[in-house]
Amino acid sequence: MKKKSVSSDIILKNGTKYRLDNQTLFLSGELMLPVVPEFIRKVLKRIKLQKSGDFVVNLDQLDNIDSAGVTSLFYVKRKLGDAGFRLRMEGGNETIVKKLELFKPEKFDELPPEAKIGFFELVGTGVYDFFTSYFYGFIQLAANIFYFAVADLFRKKVRRKGEFANQAVLIGVNAVLIVVFMSFVIGLVLALQSAQQLRNFGANIFIVDLVVIGMMSQMAPLITAILIAGRSGSSIAAEIATMKVTSELDALKTMGLEPIRFVVVPKLYASLLTMPFLIVLANVSGIAGGGVAAYFYLDITPEIFINRMGDVMRNKDLITAFVKSQVYASLIVLTGSFYGFRVVRGAEGVGISTTSAVVVGISLVIVADSILGLLFY
Repeated sequence: MKKKSVSSDIILKNGTKYRLDNQTLFLSGELMLPVVPEFIRKVLKRIKLQKSGDFVVNLDQLDNIDSAGVTSLFYVKRKLGDAGFRLRMEGGNETIVKKLELFKPEKFDELPPEAKIGFFELVGTGVYDFFTSYFYGFIQLAANIFYFAVADLFRKKVRRKGEFANQAVLIGVNAVLIVVFMSFVIGLVLALQSAQQLRNFGANIFIVDLVVIGMMSQMAPLITAILIAGRSGSSIAAEIATMKVTSELDALKTMGLEPIRFVVVPKLYASLLTMPFLIVLANVSGIAGGGVAAYFYLDITPEIFINRMGDVMRNKDLITAFVKSQVYASLIVLTGSFYGFRVVRGAEGVGISTTSAVVVGISLVIVADSILGLLFY
């Protein structure tokens, strides 16, 4: 069945006309800015009433066109292409052709089809990007931070006066309440979950061993590091990211100040100093929580609990907790700084870098805990 021939002139403003005749759109007059909105609306509506196919825009009778008119033609072409039509332009005098080439929008050019990426190429690219962008960058930042941290130990003049004490309060002192509370709850729950099983075997006294060893060697350092990573790691990332977005880091470089030395090193000092004390408080609080559960559920008096603690506690657990505290503190500061320096956009980028710093920081703490557990036990 042949397509029905449709021929009619539509007159727009300023005498511009178009006529659709057997898949050909004839334009005449001037296609200028004042008629562009009406032209786009009516032409799209008219052509879409036809069946999908090839259409031609004939420009032989067009007297003049401006940049808005050229853009409207390519806009119509793209919209019809999305709807399944194919549109091409032909004819036009030398002036019209030159204007089409001059004002042709680049974004309407046909893009070459994207080459398909194979599985192995995709995996290889991902691994390469990880090692070049993240792993190498993280190692380089860690080297710079620890270099300035060691160098500044012997140069008091380059350190910001009072910044170490300020960061120690923010990272350590302000975290005491949440660390003590969470450690107490964990010690209490740990003892409660074990009380019934120990009672069944008549081994009530071993609740002391379980709580003391579990808290000192594993739970207290880990829960403290996770809390600090969520609390202070996010703060470090957000502060550095905000400084980068607001060009404060560039201002420091302009003044001849190294941002790592000025911003990161005091935070590292404060974390390394305060983390062991927080872990000691977590140990005491967690053991106290276990003692409360032992007293109410297993009838173990505080005297018996404390005397048994002397037989269970070992220096090795204290040394292990101290080593873990230094590793965890370094990882938290490094991760927060790394993602803070990597921010690329405004407020949205600050939020993304902060979230990434917390997630990656906690993950690295857990991985480090597993490795240290294999080394020490």
